[in-house]
Amino acid sequence: MKKTLLLAVLGLFGFTAIAQSGSGWGLKAGLSYNKNGDLIGSIGDAAENITDGGEGNAGYHVGFWGKLDFPKIYLRPELIYTRTKSTYDIDGNSSDYDVSKLDLPVLLGYKIIGPLHVFGGPAFQYTLSNDLDNVSVSDVENDFTVGLHIGAGVNLGRLGFDVRYERGFSENEAAFIGDNITDISGRVDTRPSQVIFSLSVDLSSKQNN
Repeated sequence: MKKTLLLAVLGLFGFTAIAQSGSGWGLKAGLSYNKNGDLIGSIGDAAENITDGGEGNAGYHVGFWGKLDFPKIYLRPELIYTRTKSTYDIDGNSSDYDVSKLDLPVLLGYKIIGPLHVFGGPAFQYTLSNDLDNVSVSDVENDFTVGLHIGAGVNLGRLGFDVRYERGFSENEAAFIGDNITDISGRVDTRPSQVIFSLSVDLSSKQNN
């Protein structure tokens, strides 16, 4: 929790500094289609592991953004709360795997023409919680991980729309063990792979395109 608070404070200080520069800041929210990594488990004393790639599900995010604007490029850090979900088949039962995390993407963008722009950059991620239906799951191996955001967007006045792809760089697993009914154990990879759709609102006093 201390790491979470520290990350949030650092992000908010960054947004405040950017807002004072006059470039822009605001709120954002949206939906995503997420798929986490493989679930690898064994039932009872089975000699072979069972690997399930899982099915993607819809997720959502809300957060803040700041923007430091230049003639053809911009720097945009964001602080986002993200909730993702994937579905796995565990011993014939469908189980949802929910992950909540704080994301801090630091994006470098390029303005192509008019309101159209592209962007990309690292996303620093802090896992808040993870839950797998019907089984007891441990905390993730690493609370803090790094991924990549890449995408494109369009700005229309104070509103901005973008679509991006997020991918975690390295495996970050959590161990699980079944209840008294389901004798299963294994691990699941929390690394995200998701397509994200976002709506942003510019709340700064100076409107930017």
